[in-house]
Amino acid sequence: MVILIGNQKGGAGKSTLTLLLANYLSLVRRRKLTVLDMDYQQSIVTKYEKAKVLENPEPYEVIPCDLKHFTVLLEAIRRRKGELVLIDLPGKMDDDGLIPVFLSADLILCPFNYDEFSVDSTLLFAMVTQRINNRATLLFVPNRIKTTVRYETKEQVDAVLLRFGKVCPAIADRVDFQRLSTNETPAIVLPVVLPLLEHVYEKYILGEVLS
Repeated sequence: MVILIGNQKGGAGKSTLTLLLANYLSLVRRRKLTVLDMDYQQSIVTKYEKAKVLENPEPYEVIPCDLKHFTVLLEAIRRRKGELVLIDLPGKMDDDGLIPVFLSADLILCPFNYDEFSVDSTLLFAMVTQRINNRATLLFVPNRIKTTVRYETKEQVDAVLLRFGKVCPAIADRVDFQRLSTNETPAIVLPVVLPLLEHVYEKYILGEVLS
């Protein structure tokens, strides 16, 4: 199963969500997986290399991947029976090389916020991905949501997003996400993220894996 995490707006939380899901799948659900880091900042690869230097255990492999090598790399990983593939997408969508990546997806997660710029880029991301691959399930993940803020347009935004996919439980804004690594999710973060991760796994990943 191939899971994409993307949004063309920088700072939407793609890499953080990729790490949270990868840690949950490997450490909690004991699934075999590989993470392909396609983001230009390579932040997940950097954390992975740091963990190796510190001789921490590696619950999954993180591979830097550019678009021209994607197809060959994915075929190699697919030979490993029962392995999940998580892909942290680059933060822009103006490259035709992304088409095979989108076509490979079984599930797409799109983190976003309820501010105007984030919503606009999220809708564009949804329209493009649906046009390329209308087979994959698209999940929108409200991210870095401040519990003290009332989001006036939330209901209207959710109604529009539901035309393209499903809106998941939100992730509250926490500074503790900065301590996230490729081999550990801080315990203080777990109550904030487990409702989302369990929802995604049980409703959208488990059935696909078993089938």
